[in-house]
Amino acid sequence: MRIDVLTLFPEMFDGVFGASILGKARDKGIVELSAVNFRQYSTSKHGQVDDTPYGGGGGMVLKPEPIFAAVEDLLRGRENEGGGIAAELPANESPSRPRIVLLCPQGETFTQKKAEEFAKEDHLIFICGHYEGYDERIRDGLVTDEISIGDYVLTGGELPAMVMIDSTVRLLPGVLGNENSAVTDSFSTGLLEYPHYTRPTEFRGMKVPDILLSGHHANIEAWRRRESLRRTLQRRPELLERLTLTKQELKWLEELKREEAAADE
Repeated sequence: MRIDVLTLFPEMFDGVFGASILGKARDKGIVELSAVNFRQYSTSKHGQVDDTPYGGGGGMVLKPEPIFAAVEDLLRGRENEGGGIAAELPANESPSRPRIVLLCPQGETFTQKKAEEFAKEDHLIFICGHYEGYDERIRDGLVTDEISIGDYVLTGGELPAMVMIDSTVRLLPGVLGNENSAVTDSFSTGLLEYPHYTRPTEFRGMKVPDILLSGHHANIEAWRRRESLRRTLQRRPELLERLTLTKQELKWLEELKREEAAADE
């Protein structure tokens, strides 16, 4: 996978791209990561990338020319590497066109499902905005996705891009040491993840559940699924409305609801 980030502050990504899971994935050659300062594509003498909005109003708006030019340059570079991507934009009909993601508080909320979708791509481009917003022609003629990480406003798109890249790259084959880790994570199964324990078996009077020490794998899996239901019921009950549960899981859920009700009395 190749991931490019268009930003006015590429230095923000130095530590993120070079450390932990992302750094290891890059060292292994699983992902190619780059942060590009789109100010270098400005045609202004002073490198201006924003301007006042037509019609008046507060704030500044990012101009279309530098961002279009930066993306086109990235695509030309990929085409020269044999990627087969057309360099002229817009090219919405091109099946080989990369996903071009606009970081925007107006966008679709980022989820684990979206991360799994992105992980199937071979090229992602993230556009990090600043100031009041984007010239609408960037949306109309360039991007494939508008994504937000939550209902709040940040000073720029860099932090959301880091979140999405981390969430996506960890799903790529060979990135995590244990391939089952990503499969059983919270939200991957639709439920929150079950509790985890490790050595020692007892710590300050708190013991590991006996079932986890039994060596009976079927019983352990059943316990974990039931505990995932419990944790989801307690913390994110709305997630249960989206799931199709088995008869056994429905039985467990009713038992857990009765337990919760009894505990509240």
